[in-house]
Amino acid sequence: MMDHDQQPTTMPDEYFMEIALGLAEEAAESGEIPVGAVVVCRNRIIAKSRNQTEQLTDVTAHAELMAITAAEHYLGSKYLTDCTLYVTLEPCVMCAGALFWAQLGRLVIGASDPKRGYSRIQTPLLHPKTRLETGILAEESQALLAKFFNRLRT
Repeated sequence: MMDHDQQPTTMPDEYFMEIALGLAEEAAESGEIPVGAVVVCRNRIIAKSRNQTEQLTDVTAHAELMAITAAEHYLGSKYLTDCTLYVTLEPCVMCAGALFWAQLGRLVIGASDPKRGYSRIQTPLLHPKTRLETGILAEESQALLAKFFNRLRT
């Protein structure tokens, strides 16, 4: 049993990215582009989502935006300065803009997105205080995307 003064053990980035990958798999099974997102604050998951653009008929229903909104509601704040967002695919420009305004503390990305990712834009789009980590379970994220798009083409 844990003493009340003890902090919970910090989980590795891969642990939370595995959860995001599970959400991405759910998205693929629903016919959505397989992207999953998890928001963690003080080592606790406070929000998670997956792409829902087809399901909701809403081009803004990206996994990141859905997770940001849920996290802000949970915290009662529009700022996520003490939070980390784990996302299986590099956010698009729209999502990066929302992360800027939310002042996200840390962003952890699985696979890069050379076609639609925010990093294609030369001007930095993330908040200057947002710490960035890339490539966490990138191969798994990329494989899920490739499998999804290959299935669409056949």
